[in-house]
Amino acid sequence: MVNWREHIVSDPGVMFGKPCIAGTRVPVSHVLDKLAAGISIQQLLCDYPRITRDDVLSALAFAAEALEDAEVTPTGAAG
Repeated sequence: MVNWREHIVSDPGVMFGKPCIAGTRVPVSHVLDKLAAGISIQQLLCDYPRITRDDVLSALAFAAEALEDAEVTPTGAAG
């Protein structure tokens, strides 16, 4: 398993401190949005050649950990 702390950084001088892929200006939220839209990891790597597969997996691990203790209030039934 990848350690996201080696791949995700938050620097107030880069993208207003949003969590980004280390060494880039690619925000974690952008990576997640692209994956949610159905773009494959391979296509993401082609579109952003400075990021790696481990960077993408780290973005997912970061998001999962961030949501682990979040309280979510359902707004209605899915369907």
